[in-house]
Formats: sequence, structure tokens, C-alpha cells
Amino acid sequence: MNQNTQERHKIEKPETLQSRATQGGHTLVEVIVSISVLGFMIVCLYTGFSSGFAVLRVARENLRATQILAERMEVIRLIKWEDVQSGFIPTTFSAPFYATDSTNAAVGQFAYEGTVVVTTAPIAESYAEHLRSIEIKLTWVSGRITRTREMSTFVSKFGLQNYVY
Repeated sequence: MNQNTQERHKIEKPETLQSRATQGGHTLVEVIVSISVLGFMIVCLYTGFSSGFAVLRVARENLRATQILAERMEVIRLIKWEDVQSGFIPTTFSAPFYATDSTNAAVGQFAYEGTVVVTTAPIAESYAEHLRSIEIKLTWVSGRITRTREMSTFVSKFGLQNYVY
């Protein structure tokens, strides 16, 4: 046989134990880096979810506060002028977070506390005596933060209430 044929039929030596160990698996540094990246991704995912839920909660609270303010303003628009002047409008009120709960806040929930201030209109026009400024302010505690919203309007002696009654 010639030498080329012998080399073709020659059986290759099995790899040594040391070379096989270096080729298989990952190094400790690669494992630590991958676990660090995975941990960072999990922390970011948790932070994203928790901040998203917090933003949603604050948006719901603000929406309910706006609903309460609009409801109170609509009632005030229909009150007779004599009642506006006489103090018929209550100066404080409480409203639950859930609109269906008419008497008390549910356990673990909160209530909005409101104040109503009726003053003479801050204008110097001749019709100022026929105009009142009404400001409604809501406060509530969300987590550890006290939040407030307010709405104000003018009520006229010759306003909408004259056409309803």
C-alpha cells in the first residue's frame, strides 16, 4: 500500500480528556454574566408592571374625583338663587371611591372629602351683586400622598335655575 492509502485508513486517536473538557459547557464567568442579565431583566419587568399599576390607580382616582366635582357642579347649577345666598349649599361633604357604595367606603378603600366655598364674585362690574363664585375642592389620601382637585364656577341670579323651576 502506498502511504496515502495508509493515512486514509488510519484511525484517528480519540481526543484526550483535557481537550474534551475545555470544549463542553460554559465557563463560570459566562454563567455569572447570563444570570446577572436575567436578574436585571426581571427587576426591570417588575418595575414596569408596578409603575404601570400605580399610574392606572392614580388615573382612576383622578377620574372619580372629576366625576364627583362635575356631579356637584351640576346640582349647584340648578339651585335657586335664594338658596345660594342663604347657605343652603352644604360646606363639606364626603363621597366614596366606588359610586355604587352610597353610605360608607368599603373596607380598605377611602372616601373623598370635599369643601364648598360660596363667595361674591371677584369682579367690579355693575352686575357683581347678582353673581356668586363657587369653588369645590376635593382631597383624598392615596398611599401616603394627599391629593387635591378643585373646580370653580359662577352662579348668576338670572341663570339656568330660573328656567328649570
